Amino acid sequence: MRLVALGDRDPAHLTHREIDATLALLGDHVDCGWVATDSPPARRLDEADAVWLLPGTPYRDDDAAREAIHHCLDTGTPFLGTCGGFQYACVELARARAGVTGAASAELDPEGDALVVAPLACALYGETRTVTPVDGTRLAEICGAEPFDGHHQCGYGLADAYAPVLARAGVVISAHAPDAGVEGIELPDHPFFLATAFQPQVGSSASGVVHPLIAALLAAAAAPA
Repeated sequence: MRLVALGDRDPAHLTHREIDATLALLGDHVDCGWVATDSPPARRLDEADAVWLLPGTPYRDDDAAREAIHHCLDTGTPFLGTCGGFQYACVELARARAGVTGAASAELDPEGDALVVAPLACALYGETRTVTPVDGTRLAEICGAEPFDGHHQCGYGLADAYAPVLARAGVVISAHAPDAGVEGIELPDHPFFLATAFQPQVGSSASGVVHPLIAALLAAAAAPA
């Protein structure tokens, strides 16, 4: 199985070291490793069984990150976006599914006309918040219906005004948290398309356990087409 972990590694970041720990736990049957956004493999996803769009934005090649999202949308390749990957997924879904042609992120284009991703009311760098899954969603099925602690390393999130816009376009809001607002989104008409503001890999180095969301991504990748 080939998992493309797409992002620009910086070992100075705890969250990136936790990604290293998670990838090391996946086993020999998973061909995985960081794929830099500005590297040629970032544009060659036809052989990918799953894509994990990682934290750490802006990416060195933002277009490669956007193209990876659309590749997964178009081909049904299982996709997980976390933190920055969540933000980019929100913007691209607003464009592709909700028709918001000017959809933008305030981090990249603060003067944009349609800031789907906006600054959080309270920046959450190194903060933990209680994430509450929405009953009946895939995220709740995977993580359980009870609230849980989620690690954050971000200052941006889905703007409140655009959550109903995405919902009307068929994007399911799957979790919320204080200060962060929408914590998760998913597509019910896709084999596996989830994105979360919280970073599920944090804690894997201590626990030695792969987070259920990442395990579910791999299970979706292994499922018969």
